[in-house]
Amino acid sequence: MRAAFPVPSGGASRGERFHNSVDCRYTCHQQCHSLVQLDCRRPDPGQLSPEGTIVLPCSQNVTKAVEEKPEPPTVEEIKEKIEKYNAKVTNCLLMKLSDDGTYTGFIKVHLKLRRPVTVPAGIRPQSIYDALKEVNLADTTDRRTSFYLPLDAIKQLHISSTTTVSEVIQGLLKKFMVVDNPQKFALFKEMRKDGQVLLQKLPLTEFPLYLRLLAGPDTDVLSFVLKENETGEVEWDAFSIPELQNFLMILDKEEKDKIQQVKRKYEKFKQRLQQSLKEAGDKPG
Repeated sequence: MRAAFPVPSGGASRGERFHNSVDCRYTCHQQCHSLVQLDCRRPDPGQLSPEGTIVLPCSQNVTKAVEEKPEPPTVEEIKEKIEKYNAKVTNCLLMKLSDDGTYTGFIKVHLKLRRPVTVPAGIRPQSIYDALKEVNLADTTDRRTSFYLPLDAIKQLHISSTTTVSEVIQGLLKKFMVVDNPQKFALFKEMRKDGQVLLQKLPLTEFPLYLRLLAGPDTDVLSFVLKENETGEVEWDAFSIPELQNFLMILDKEEKDKIQQVKRKYEKFKQRLQQSLKEAGDKPG
């Protein structure tokens, strides 16, 4: 049965016309009659149609329009967009189109992480040899340590049009030798509009380079940000025991610092109050 808008008895306003079904007590606006199809039979004695259904204005669509996904751009459309993009580039970081229709380019990702990350302990910096041979230095030791990455650090990545958000996150963690679970992080697109900064979390299957192509090279229009994956509830199972112990130490330190701040605040207030009472007592009369 197609969705429709029943009208409760007594709800009609003067001048409105309604259509009544001959097989049941269903009532609808006359102008909605052609949009409604019923699959009902004459009710048994004593059987009534459902009542109390919410009435919606007839100007609303009876059925929701099926959302059509936009067709992927053709190679010619991609080529045209890349040419327009490269014409605006001022730092030689151009996009290049391949014969198979894929293309490569650069994106910059701001790392805005508030929590410490876990990295291998005692590991030397990655050499050119390690990068070329794709050696994962994190696998060379079981020792781990935690530290805070520099606030708002920026990393530039050379990626393909087929590179997904999930692969970008994994690539960033590998470059910084972070061994934390990638599910702890999320990639956001940051946009500026009317003086406001808007953040939108990207799905793991999104293609960041295509978003960069559509927005142009200006990072004020669109930029990418790596942050903690805020899901509303912390997934504690994703953390290791040393990480959880480290969080407790950090929270304990923050609690002690906050207590000291409150004590200092009210101690100063107490001193000013006592000074005011003393001055008031010293005044004659």
